[in-house]
Amino acid sequence: MSFSKKIIIPLAFTIFLLIIRIIMSNELTYIFLAWNLFLAWIPFMLSQKLNNINNRWKILFVTALWLLFLPNAPYIITDFLHLKQRTLIPYWYDILLLFSAALNGLLLGLSSLLTVEKFLLNRYGNKVAGFIMLCSFFLCAFGIYVGRYLRWNSWDIIVNPGDVTSDILDRVFNPFDHFGTWAVTVLFGSFFYVIYYSIKNLINHKPNQF
Repeated sequence: MSFSKKIIIPLAFTIFLLIIRIIMSNELTYIFLAWNLFLAWIPFMLSQKLNNINNRWKILFVTALWLLFLPNAPYIITDFLHLKQRTLIPYWYDILLLFSAALNGLLLGLSSLLTVEKFLLNRYGNKVAGFIMLCSFFLCAFGIYVGRYLRWNSWDIIVNPGDVTSDILDRVFNPFDHFGTWAVTVLFGSFFYVIYYSIKNLINHKPNQF
């Protein structure tokens, strides 16, 4: 079974939980999770295309597009903000649903990062790959802030570039006026860094031979 097919299993479980919740409550309270999971799937699919591209400009375009959509994967972690006690569905069920969705987002994001890093290592070497990966963690965290608190989407950089750029530059040139922006960026970026390299070490771990 290919990795792409394996990742479908946890995704299907989350969708199953969501469908059951909709049926039991007759409400669409968490239907946005389905859309968020679709957005999280995009950077994963883009990362799978890189190995089939040889043109330098196409590689640059796909990598930029991947980086643009990458924050959508771990963004689902912040959907816990919607968690609250509701009368029709047990609290523990919503915790499981949101955790399942957030875990899928992390899996898709980390998987795409692993794929991109391998591609960069093979093509450009350690220094370039390491620099791009480090930047991607914190750009991803900044993207989460932009999405959650400024309410911009990935495609707004194309359809509404002026306002998006204005908001971003305001935070870059006036950092002390936007402490929350940089707190989210540094802490989430550090979290992604730790999680990513912890997962890599677990994947590469070889059990002791007796």
